[in-house]
Amino acid sequence: MLARIVGVFFLVLTGVLAWGLMDYQAFVARPIVTENIKIIDVEKNSSFSAIIQGLGYQRRSLDALWFRVLAEQEGLINQLKAGEYELSVGLLPRDFLVLLSLGKTRQHEITFPEGWNFKEIRQAIAENESLTHTIAELTDLQILQALGSDYAHPEGLFFPDTYQFEKHTSDLVILKLAYNKMQNTLALLWEQRADNLPIKSAYEALILASIVEKETGVVAEQPIIAGVFMRRLQKGMRLQTDPTVIYGMGESYQGNIRKKDLSALTPYNTYRINGLPPTPIAMPGEYALFSVLHPTDDGHLYFVAKGDGSHIFSATLAEHNKAVNSFQRKRK
Repeated sequence: MLARIVGVFFLVLTGVLAWGLMDYQAFVARPIVTENIKIIDVEKNSSFSAIIQGLGYQRRSLDALWFRVLAEQEGLINQLKAGEYELSVGLLPRDFLVLLSLGKTRQHEITFPEGWNFKEIRQAIAENESLTHTIAELTDLQILQALGSDYAHPEGLFFPDTYQFEKHTSDLVILKLAYNKMQNTLALLWEQRADNLPIKSAYEALILASIVEKETGVVAEQPIIAGVFMRRLQKGMRLQTDPTVIYGMGESYQGNIRKKDLSALTPYNTYRINGLPPTPIAMPGEYALFSVLHPTDDGHLYFVAKGDGSHIFSATLAEHNKAVNSFQRKRK
C-alpha cells in the first residue's frame, strides 16, 4: 500500500515537473512585448521583483518565478542596471534581461544649431523634458563657474552639435560636453592657423567666426567673408557688420535696423567701434572657425546680399556701390 502511494506521489511529481519544464520553456520563447514599443524606467536600487513588476508583464503568477529562474540561470540576477529602456516588439525574456544587464538605455538628444546664441541654448534645455534641470535659477556667469570656466560671458563657448544622453541626465552635463568640444576644437584649429593673421588669440578667432556664421548661410562663402573681415582689420577699417549691431540691440531688435541703431555707440556696434566686439555673438560651426583661420586672399573688401541667401563680393567701393544699387536698391 505504501509503495503504491509513493509510486503515485512520484508519478504526480514527475508530471508536475514535466508540466513546469514545458511552461518554463514556453515562457522563455514567448515575447514580452507583442503590439507596441514599450518604455520602462528602472529606478536606482530597484529590487529584481520591483523591476519585473514594473514591466507589467505578469499575466500569470508564475511569470515572476520564471523571470527569476531565468535570471539565476543566466547569472544576471544582480546585474540589472537602472535607466530608461525601450523594449521592441518581439523582445524575449532573456533579451530583456541582457538589455538591462548591459545598460543599453534609451537615448534622447538635444540639438544646438550653428548660429544660435546662449539664450536660445538655455531655452532649448528648459524645454527638453528628458533632462534634469539644474540651471534655471542660475545666471550665465554662475553656469560658467559651475562648468569650471574662467570666461565671464557664455556666448560662443559651446559647440553646435546634436548631443545624445540618457533620461535624467543633468543639463550641466550637456553644457559641459558642448563647452569641452568647443574648447578642444578651437585649440586644435588655432594651432593649425595660417600665418600673419590680424588676430591675437583663439578667443578673437571665436569672435570673428561667430560673425562669419551669422553673416551667411552659404557655407562656401564663409572663407570669403572671413577674408573680407581680415583685410578690413589689417587696413584699420571698421567691420561694419549688421549681425553685431543686432546682437547689441538685444530685445529692442524687432526685425529692422534703423539709422539711429547704426549710430548708437554700443560695444557691439561695429559701425561705431574699431576692431572686434568684446565677445562672440553666436555659436560658430567648425567650418566658420576654420574659415577665419584660413581666409581667402582674393582682395575683396565688401559684400552685399543678393536676396537669395548668397552675396556678391567687391574689391573697391565703387564696385560695391554698384552692387548695392543692383541687389539692394533694385536699381540698375
